[in-house]
Amino acid sequence: MGKLKVIFHVNETEQWSTALGNIINLLRDVGEGAADIVVLANGASVAAYAYSEKVDTMEMLSEKGVRFLACRNSLKKMCAEGAVCINEEALPPFITIVPAGITEIIRKQHEGYAYVKP
Repeated sequence: MGKLKVIFHVNETEQWSTALGNIINLLRDVGEGAADIVVLANGASVAAYAYSEKVDTMEMLSEKGVRFLACRNSLKKMCAEGAVCINEEALPPFITIVPAGITEIIRKQHEGYAYVKP
């Protein structure tokens, strides 16, 4: 069997601890380099990329190869609604912006990624 491929979908802020714990446990179980892990945040959960104590854990995981994605539509919607305005340039450098989170999830599933929603 080749590398495991998994996309974690976080769209609820309160699920970040569970998602990051799941990823840490997965890496402990299969070993670093044995899994291609992507984390897609959309909805209100994208705010955690800028305003969370979990950013240090995310950065540590990114150094282990975990890729973190943020939905541009969610960033724009939150700002338009007067919630939180996050400038894309202010996000940590390990965050990649994708145009639409839902489209990215569909693409990854089409590419054979397992879908996990903590």
